Amino acid sequence: MPIIVNLDVMLATRKMRSKDLAEKIGITTANLSILKSGKAKAIRFSTLEAICEALDCQPSDILEFSPEL
Repeated sequence: MPIIVNLDVMLATRKMRSKDLAEKIGITTANLSILKSGKAKAIRFSTLEAICEALDCQPSDILEFSPEL
């Protein structure tokens, strides 16, 4: 998949656990896990905004486009 999710990197950088982020943004840890693994088919802008606010980052810090070779 050409979209790479760097959520684990941002969590490690911010020294935050997945469980804490999920609680802070109001989603389940299962849904956050789906996002982290890159298996999500879509993400709401409101969820992306909440993640960026909680981690004090930009969407480009979390999502990366890498065309398949």
